[in-house]
Amino acid sequence: MSRLAWFSPMPPARTGVAPYSAEVVDGLRGIHQIDVYPEARAHDFIWTHLKEPYDLIVYQLGNSTLHEYIWPYLFRYPGLVVLHDGRLHHARAAALLRRERRDDYRAEFAASQNGVSPDAAELGIVGLDNYLYYNWPMRGLVVEVSRATAVHAPILAEELRAAHPRSVVEAIRLSQGEVLSEQRVREARARIRTRYRIPDDVALFGVFGGLTPEKRVPQVLRALAATLLYSANVRLMLAGAAPAHYDVVADVASQGLEKEVTLTGYLDEDDEFTDHLAACDVTVNLRWPTAREVSGPWLRALAAGRPTITMDLAHMADVPALDPRTWTVAPLGSPSDALPSPVTVAVDVLDEDHSLRLAMLRLANDEDLRNRLGAAARDYWLRQHSRKNMIEDYRRVIARALLTPRERESTRSALPPHLTDTADRKLHALLEPFGLRADPWSKL
Repeated sequence: MSRLAWFSPMPPARTGVAPYSAEVVDGLRGIHQIDVYPEARAHDFIWTHLKEPYDLIVYQLGNSTLHEYIWPYLFRYPGLVVLHDGRLHHARAAALLRRERRDDYRAEFAASQNGVSPDAAELGIVGLDNYLYYNWPMRGLVVEVSRATAVHAPILAEELRAAHPRSVVEAIRLSQGEVLSEQRVREARARIRTRYRIPDDVALFGVFGGLTPEKRVPQVLRALAATLLYSANVRLMLAGAAPAHYDVVADVASQGLEKEVTLTGYLDEDDEFTDHLAACDVTVNLRWPTAREVSGPWLRALAAGRPTITMDLAHMADVPALDPRTWTVAPLGSPSDALPSPVTVAVDVLDEDHSLRLAMLRLANDEDLRNRLGAAARDYWLRQHSRKNMIEDYRRVIARALLTPRERESTRSALPPHLTDTADRKLHALLEPFGLRADPWSKL
């Protein structure tokens, strides 16, 4: 039985990675011995690893400040990195520039972004960030130094293999959510709609997770207003917390939608999240710009048998989807392949407002289409995103990571000095006059 150190935010941290990570750890116990290191106890890792080295360190890494504490460890102790976002620039720039470590940011940018002028880092330093960060993912060093890298979208895995041919890159199917019985759906629908005074006969759309502009909440509100011109029995639930930089209440008011929109706030409990999903007829899971993540709320909606509206994105190109402009689905694979059953309605970002309005109006009024999409979504989740599939993938990827070298010296020598600094120079300076040299890392 291999010993694993597991670096990840854990419940009750407000990130979808936390419950996901807890579920994976639970599924791997009995197969591996696992010690979990959230931020509060990460400092215990060094002396524990010194006493009895772990066979593999697993890092759950996302584009969020909640993962900031992981970075110093993953470069000093290479392991398996599971990337929850294909873009890491936002979080890494924030971590360095917030502490005025401009030179370290410049060094990491230059080392990670091959083929990009180092001068581009100055845009981030002066505050011209946000959308520009999506162009430069700043993940190269992470992939190069790690024993193995895993992502949740197969298309993203192919992209990383092409960019880093010497690195081990694997795809792990992401599982979130649960298949719900008809009784659970009926009871949840009645309870949640009663709580918010939402009539049972209206078509309820839902947006779940952080209510940021990137989740296209303003666009969804405009599409709702347009849909109401043709179909009065439509409502919207916004289930999540709004960030400080976006006033969702004011946006709802500006559209005159106070009576049609329900704001639930952050849903702490997993069962409450699931029941709110079940109360909806359709969930809207848009994201642009995107960090190439696979949406946890979208997967949970699929498991619950809810029809969904998504964005037609490159890393989701293998998901069978209806185009609301034609209500047809494009074939996947070779031209001879049969048309797959669509599991979502995908909006073209270049035709977002128009396509979103078409999708919402059709789904608001076509119960048969909603039922067919919901059944196909649940079947797709069972085939591709069940907990069993996820744990099988983890077992395979961990086994491969255990067989790869702990580190490649040629890769480490190319890292910026601050990423390999062991912070013990002062200790050496104090001991040097006595002819002593302490190397606390010698056994690692």
